[in-house]
Amino acid sequence: MNRTPELLLIIGIGLAALVIPWLLPNFITQFTFLWVMILFALTWDLLGGQMGYNSFGNILFFGIGAYACAIVQRDSGLDYFVALALGLVCAGLVSTAVATLLGAGVLGMRGHYFAICTLGLGVAAGEIAGGWEYVGAGSGMVTPQYPGEIGARNLFYYFLALSFTVSCFFVLRRLYQSRFGLAINAIRDDEDKAEAMGLHTTRYKTVAWGVAAFFLALTGGAVGNLIGFIDPRDVAFSGATFGVWMILMAILGGKGTVWGPVLGAALFHLTQELFWNFLFGWQRVALGALIVAIVVFFPQGILGWVQERWPERFGHRVDSEARHNEESS
Repeated sequence: MNRTPELLLIIGIGLAALVIPWLLPNFITQFTFLWVMILFALTWDLLGGQMGYNSFGNILFFGIGAYACAIVQRDSGLDYFVALALGLVCAGLVSTAVATLLGAGVLGMRGHYFAICTLGLGVAAGEIAGGWEYVGAGSGMVTPQYPGEIGARNLFYYFLALSFTVSCFFVLRRLYQSRFGLAINAIRDDEDKAEAMGLHTTRYKTVAWGVAAFFLALTGGAVGNLIGFIDPRDVAFSGATFGVWMILMAILGGKGTVWGPVLGAALFHLTQELFWNFLFGWQRVALGALIVAIVVFFPQGILGWVQERWPERFGHRVDSEARHNEESS
């Protein structure tokens, strides 16, 4: 995408994000989850789109972050905001450490084996949390109460989620423009050749997973506090919802692009909210139909289709005569 339109787009989104809580105060929770969904899509695309490793277990780090943050808040005895800050830091560090430890073994797998293994990690984590009394087991875990009114709490977590998503976007954007971005793209295109050229692929894959785990953990800590209750299977390690949605959103917008996950998450979240409001009772059927439509009709995603249709608008040089002949045929 060209620099000037992209800059204007960033400014426009930033201004809209700042005024939304006051223009639409009754929908602030929905917009908070919009930022959460965008971060979900961005972090999944780091592996699935940019690196070509389709992970079904990224929800693992979201759940670890939610529990780690809540445990620190519960057991530290500190002021709410001090405990929250400490909990978020611990959540990010713990999830990154888990991603690093698992990465050495799990990221040695490829293709379907990697996908199935990551799916198993998410399911196993939900079962472990569901049987661990220290975190409430199957009854779930209540997070500390916010020291203020509900409106103030919603506003606080709106801007917290926004800050995490904006930080994630710019960090990933910077990484994609660096040598790191070239390395993970080389892994996606041909990992064997990348290794033959001396690239330490496992190291790059582990770092990528660690970055995704860090931001997912921060978001998990925020969402757990926003909801006020952490259920091991329906919130923390909800692979059937959050875990699947992050993949669908990245695919819908166009995986392997910077703005694709953002677009896909926004469209998916808006559509899902409309289903819940106007198709109550049939919303899951409609959502299932949407999932099928995404996979069948948008295999390259919306931005992928647009980029293929008008490549010159994305900085690609196209021979005009060849383009004319292609359109004529």
